[in-house]
Amino acid sequence: MELLEVNKVSKIYGSGDTSIEALKEVSFSVTKGEFVAVVGESGSGKSTLLNTLGALDTPTSGKVLIDGKDIFAMKEEKLTIFRRRNIGFIFQAYNLIPELTVEQNITFPLLLDYQKPEPEVVEEILSVLGLLERRSHLPRQLSGGQQQRVAIGRALITRPMLILADEPTGNLDSRNSDEVVALLKAASRRYQQTILMITHNMNMTSSADRVLRVTDGRLTDLGGRAE
Repeated sequence: MELLEVNKVSKIYGSGDTSIEALKEVSFSVTKGEFVAVVGESGSGKSTLLNTLGALDTPTSGKVLIDGKDIFAMKEEKLTIFRRRNIGFIFQAYNLIPELTVEQNITFPLLLDYQKPEPEVVEEILSVLGLLERRSHLPRQLSGGQQQRVAIGRALITRPMLILADEPTGNLDSRNSDEVVALLKAASRRYQQTILMITHNMNMTSSADRVLRVTDGRLTDLGGRAE
């Protein structure tokens, strides 16, 4: 089953002689539970692509369908609710709330949606991420790798269909980077979640089911792990 369908998506910033074509008729699809890495140089358009898939940016033309729903055909309020409930985001900057504990940071998206966290689900995520003994710690009391695990937990807690990770290992050393990618892979398998991970580090593609490359706004499907 295709969870994500991208059909001839283009994104142009500005107009006239100063316009920049960040995405050029990008088309691809991703099946449910697939872990896909998106690689490309800085300025290639890969972050623009991720922001468009997450409805953080609007394409100039083309369609994005998630679970068969044309997200840009939705009204703004409906799109906001759909994004909050169905798309999880993980960024290079952890974006944790400094005054909240590990557990509170993870459950925060549920509270935003007026939902009550299920204790057994919280316990499972803390356990999977190796954070049970850190649940009451504040972000400043954690290492960079631990903070990124919290960010992953925050993305997992709503059980979204799609997780978009933008350079999630960019601030980590190689050991922690490997651990974070392994956790994303495990989440993909355990919860049947579809994950798109942007990275400029080809070493991080080894766990991916498929690799896409973005070059000057155009996308190429490299199939299995790129060499």
